[in-house]
Amino acid sequence: MTFAHPRFACLRRRLTQARAWAADYAYVGYWQVHGFLFRRDPSAYLAPSDAPDAPETPRRPVVLVPGVYETWQFLRPLAEALSARGHPVHTVAPLGYNRGRIDRMALLVQQYLVEKDLTGAVVVAHSKGGLIGKQLMLLPEGGRRVERMIAVNTPFSGSVYANFFILPSVRAFAPRNKFLRRLQESRDVNARITSVYSSFDPHIPGGSYLPGARNIQLETMGHFRPIGDPRLLAVLEEELEREL
Repeated sequence: MTFAHPRFACLRRRLTQARAWAADYAYVGYWQVHGFLFRRDPSAYLAPSDAPDAPETPRRPVVLVPGVYETWQFLRPLAEALSARGHPVHTVAPLGYNRGRIDRMALLVQQYLVEKDLTGAVVVAHSKGGLIGKQLMLLPEGGRRVERMIAVNTPFSGSVYANFFILPSVRAFAPRNKFLRRLQESRDVNARITSVYSSFDPHIPGGSYLPGARNIQLETMGHFRPIGDPRLLAVLEEELEREL
């Protein structure tokens, strides 16, 4: 009987992670360019009754909140899938590329919810969007109008890599960031959050586990690739139908 040497096992693991990292950047590169060149009017996702597989009665409204340097167009695979399943899908145009402070971005989303008079909404967020979503749920109107949030690969505890960046939009994810730590200590809404994350996330080495929340790990590797993974869509569908 032969046993693999620990060094070879470590090397295989690192090679697997390196391939996942490369595939992750290829994915985000494709969708950033695709979203810029082939933009779609987001109002198309507000009328799920037009979808052939949609039920007669619209399901819970979904509000998409992208990550930093992402527009809602990056989440189009989710918008199309959720709209086809009967969910009115909302986007918040003023977020732009989501480079602003987390608290200010949360206020923009809250303003959108009030203007559209949305209640019972479900926030589906990616990365920084999950931090915005949690802050939103701690606000008076946001907490009342948002029923729950499904966050994908969100740095709830920050990322050590943020310490090496000068840009404030990225340094906001540093584990010692005061606002991030206050947000982390606020656990009142965690029970209404589902945190979905990859088995390996090159951007969040500490993971996306959130105490008190419903935590689901996908076999998918990467920070961005889960957005286009059918396994994530299956989780979203199950979570949107689950009663709190």
